This record gives sequence, structure tokens and C-alpha cells, in this order.
Amino acid sequence: MIFKYLTIISLWVFISCNNREGSYVCTPCELACDQLSFDKPGTCPHCNMLLIKKEELHKELVVNQIEILDGAGKFLIEGSSDKSKTVEVYYHKPKNFNIDSKVLLVLPGAGRNGGNYRDAWVEASNKYNVLILALVYSEKDYPGFWSYNLAGMIENVDIKKQTFDITRSESWIFNDFDRIFTAVKQEFSLTTDSYDMFGHSAGGQLLHRAALFNLPRQANRILASNSGWYTLPQDTMPFPYGLNGIDSPVSNIKFDSNLVLFLGEEDDLNEKRGHLRRSKEVDVQGLGRLERGKYFYNNSKEVAKLYNKAYHWKIEVTPGVGHDYKEMSKHAAEYLFNRVEK
Repeated sequence: MIFKYLTIISLWVFISCNNREGSYVCTPCELACDQLSFDKPGTCPHCNMLLIKKEELHKELVVNQIEILDGAGKFLIEGSSDKSKTVEVYYHKPKNFNIDSKVLLVLPGAGRNGGNYRDAWVEASNKYNVLILALVYSEKDYPGFWSYNLAGMIENVDIKKQTFDITRSESWIFNDFDRIFTAVKQEFSLTTDSYDMFGHSAGGQLLHRAALFNLPRQANRILASNSGWYTLPQDTMPFPYGLNGIDSPVSNIKFDSNLVLFLGEEDDLNEKRGHLRRSKEVDVQGLGRLERGKYFYNNSKEVAKLYNKAYHWKIEVTPGVGHDYKEMSKHAAEYLFNRVEK
């Protein structure tokens, strides 16, 4: 009988501890640790995912209600041209956040796993006092690679026939970046007038294309990391491999943004991680992401020289790293926030 009562008391204590206000849970990872709770913030000892407040797990988000609490969370903001679509913004607010804190927008790969990408920047967020905003364009609202990798620049895509229509620039998701930054800046009365960007793989594709069209306006440094393939600044090549067919000729490119081709040394033709597009149109750029990034950089530099334009774009190769967004994120943090400009 005593053992029975002790068992009941122990069970009651366990349940109470796991349901008390302010306890933390693992960011959902579909593993057994999703059922655990913890006393303090940090990372899950089982899967290394960021711990979040339990009440945030099932919190219903209101579109355009920007509520950024200490630590990790997310909010929803409507799309630029289609208000029925939303963008999820996974954030991390650093420990010493203040009105002078820096801001970084992160664009994830084709998995569109903004929570994971946000988590990869948590250490840097606290170390360098940077507010992290990782954007997620869901497959539901933004289906297909053309809606994300290609920023919604094409629609009515028929992959078998290889036909599509080019959209108006007002509908391109590049327009979201400044708008989201401005909304957060106003929310916290931030002193900074610009933000930095990091995009990996599909996110890198987004960012180099944004630079081609001289967008976004308020971004400072733009790190396009480990892109699978590129839109070349060539009027003779059809879009999206070049600019032929789109209402923005090569002569309009300014080449004056702080775009950095941020490449992994081992993200070459031997790298097996991630899907790499292969076709006669993109294979002219190379057979691996490293080679293709170098090709885009050198090709763009030649075009800038041809049009007698100043060329500010840079290339950085990270030693010993392949198609790994976590490692590239660490090196990107060092590059952005812990180096002296030459």
C-alpha cells in the first residue's frame, strides 16, 4: 500500500514538473525527445535542437502581429503581392538585445527548414548581438522551385514541355526582405538602417538573383552560399539561365552591391549531399557547386568590364567544408561579424 501511494505521489510530481509554467520543450524534431520538458533554456541534449518555451509550441500566430520575445520563436507576415499568402519568420533574439543590435535575414535551402537554420545561428546571435530572422516560404503558398529558388519570377510552369510565363517584378519575393526588416526595425525602434543576409543552397540562389536585379535596397552584405546553379548576366541566354526574355537587360546590373559568393571548398563534383541540378544549360557552369560559383563570379566580372562598370562583388572559399549549412553558417558569422575589413 505504501509503495502504491509513493508511486502515485511520484507520478503526480513528474506530471506537475512537466506542465508547470515556464518549462521548456524541444523544437519539434519528430524524435522521442519531443515528449520531454526541461527547466532551463538551451539545447536539447538528445537532438541538439533549440529549447523553446512550452507555451510557444502551440501558440496560434496572428498574421502581421510581430511579437519577438527573448530567445527563439516565430511570427507570420503576409506576402508582398498576394496577401492570402504568408511568410513564417523564425527568430532568435540575443541575450543582450538592444536598439543598436544588428539584424541578419537567413534564407534556408530547398527543405525550407527555417527553424533549423535559425538554430544554426543561435550561438552567433548571442555572441555578436545579432537578431536572426530566418524566412520560410511554405510549399503550400509557394509551390515548386520556381516559387522559391527563382523567387516567383516565373509561373504556369510545365516541366515536361519546359514552358512558363515570366511574372511582374512586383510579385517577386525579393520585395519581402526590406519590408520585413522595416517592420521589425519599427517594432523595436532600431538604430540600424540596413541588415545583412545569408542564404544557403536554394537560399543562395535567391540571393545572387536578388543582386542581379539590384535588390533588396536596404541590405548591406549579402552572402550567397553554395548555390546549386546560377542565372548568368547574359542577354544571349534564355531566362532563367540568362536574362534573355526578362524585362531587365544586363546593362541595368550595377554590380555595386556587397554580394559575396560564399562557397565551400569541398562542395565540388564529389559532394553527394543535396540535390544538384544537371542539364546542358547549367553544366556549362561546371559540375559542382564550387566550380559553378567561381564560373558565375568570373563571368560577371567580365560582363562588368565589358560595360565599363565598377565590380564590387566578392568570392570567399571556406576551407574543408562541403554542402553543410551548419558549418557554412558558423564561417559566415565569423566573416560578417568577427573580421577586420581589408
